[in-house]
Amino acid sequence: MTVGYQGEEGAYSEEALYRLFPEATPQPFPAFEDVFDALQDGAIRRAVIPIENSLFGSVHINYDLLRDHAVHIVGEGNLAIRHHLMATPGASLEEIRHVHSHPQALGQCRVFLRERLNAARPVPAHDTAGAARLVAERGDTGHAAIASKRAAETYGLQILASGVESNMHNQTRFLVLAQGHFEEAMDAEPGRAKTSLVYALRENVPGALFKTLAVFALREIDLLKVESRPLIGEPGRYLFYVDVAGSVSAPPLSRSVEHLQELTSELRILGSYPAGERL
Repeated sequence: MTVGYQGEEGAYSEEALYRLFPEATPQPFPAFEDVFDALQDGAIRRAVIPIENSLFGSVHINYDLLRDHAVHIVGEGNLAIRHHLMATPGASLEEIRHVHSHPQALGQCRVFLRERLNAARPVPAHDTAGAARLVAERGDTGHAAIASKRAAETYGLQILASGVESNMHNQTRFLVLAQGHFEEAMDAEPGRAKTSLVYALRENVPGALFKTLAVFALREIDLLKVESRPLIGEPGRYLFYVDVAGSVSAPPLSRSVEHLQELTSELRILGSYPAGERL
């Protein structure tokens, strides 16, 4: 099975992909839009994309792409992220003047960069593995990358420091996506199902958001996450992405969704799937 991800060989997304699909054929893409387009068009069977990091928050573009494409969530997993500072063999920390990595990774390592490499300039890159490849190709001991151990091995770089993330509990939640809109819930053990939805309020009036969230509280359904994104073309209005505990095939949640439809102008179930564990 061909599974797509954003990045290059050695990316954290590739590592998550192998943990979720050990026998899969990985297919890298340069941008998240390319991954979603390939999945929607049937060029790949599954996609693995990051959706949030425990230190640096959500990957907002992927929330937008979830809504804009005919794909749905069929699974998830949480990958522990251990960042490494790497450079051309023979380099030292004292020489480093530029640190390349994805903006999320740079943010996750800001304490290390401030305290140990204060004179170095952070340089944003499209992904961590791409930053490692760039440093290897440049061959300049003044340039370093923050990436995975796999990336250091792939591109022949020397690890100068390990565990440079600001918090040892750093982890990223990855979603597994399939082609087409949601049709039915995936099987999950009791108490381990999760459902993701996106909706827009029917009226932007005081208490409107509270009423939509109350449809879950009234039925004692746990809210796991609420994320808001601007509704493009309608200033002052927002989309709400909500993760709740339970399967949409179960009566309490199915009734909540029916109730929610009465309060929203747009409602879509993004997936109902087994809640992920640490990869």
